[in-house]
Amino acid sequence: MSHRVFLWTIVVLWPLLSVAQQPMQVIKEHKQQKFPRDIPAGHYSGITYLGDDRYAVVSDKSAEDGFFVFHIELDKESGKILQVHNEGFRSSGKSNRDLEGIAYNPFARTLYICGEAGNQILEYTLEGQHTGRSLRVPDVYKQSRTNLGFEALAFDPQQRLFWAVNEGTLKCDGEQASAVHPVRNRLRLQSFDTDTNPQRQLLYEMDEPQASKAGWFYAMGVSALCALNNGQLLVLEREAYVSKSKIGSWVHCKLYVVSTLQASEGELLQKTLLTEFRTRLNLLRQNFADYEGMCLGPELADGSRVLLLICDSQNQYGGMLRDWLKVITIKM
Repeated sequence: MSHRVFLWTIVVLWPLLSVAQQPMQVIKEHKQQKFPRDIPAGHYSGITYLGDDRYAVVSDKSAEDGFFVFHIELDKESGKILQVHNEGFRSSGKSNRDLEGIAYNPFARTLYICGEAGNQILEYTLEGQHTGRSLRVPDVYKQSRTNLGFEALAFDPQQRLFWAVNEGTLKCDGEQASAVHPVRNRLRLQSFDTDTNPQRQLLYEMDEPQASKAGWFYAMGVSALCALNNGQLLVLEREAYVSKSKIGSWVHCKLYVVSTLQASEGELLQKTLLTEFRTRLNLLRQNFADYEGMCLGPELADGSRVLLLICDSQNQYGGMLRDWLKVITIKM
């Protein structure tokens, strides 16, 4: 290659190279919003975008197995939520199986939902009925601890892969982190193709717990996944501490980006912190929110994307908690 051709190639490709090297960044982190007249009190644990401002939402303690459909209108400039309308619940007619994560496959126009009771990931029609298909979960996930099985699920439309992860450490992988056992949870990210077959299994290690004493309630684990571009996943590490008096309780959320394309089977993933935030319940702040659901929403006018989070208020426990929604706009 001549010197002139080399320089011309650099000139042509430089914009593409520059974009590829740009790290993901937070454009704006909006304050939490609540819509008590529009969203019924619930135990919301997962959310996925269906398009046209519509989202499928699961509750781990809904009366039956199935999902809600929320219409969430956003400001196209800022991403702020303008209004929410509950379009109703779509039931399979079966019992709730502790539904946690939900992911939409736009190619098949079906939903997959994981339930911690039985640790299965089943396929549903948009009307809420089971199709009879399920992702073929490897036997190692039978080592899940009670209430620490499949909590998070996402679908990557570019790679056409589902990704799921256990909330807490499998019995075969060590000790589960707690306020009195400050170890790092080691989790297994499992991918599945659209034919339901398991693909690669990658290791993910959480940060050490921040709580230093036992309380009335404690939870530490990955509560949500979100598929981004080029094989990247956004992982929500959530640590929730509730004191015996309830005052002084908090939830700390960390959002990490991991890349799966170059990772090898069984390899410990490298992670990059995107952002972190803490919600609290004390005399000055009552914004305690245990975020368990997360998904990408629409693109905004400036080209940024909406990241939408939903919390589990435990049915607005004690009249103190709320069904918060939170928007973070990101540049991908």
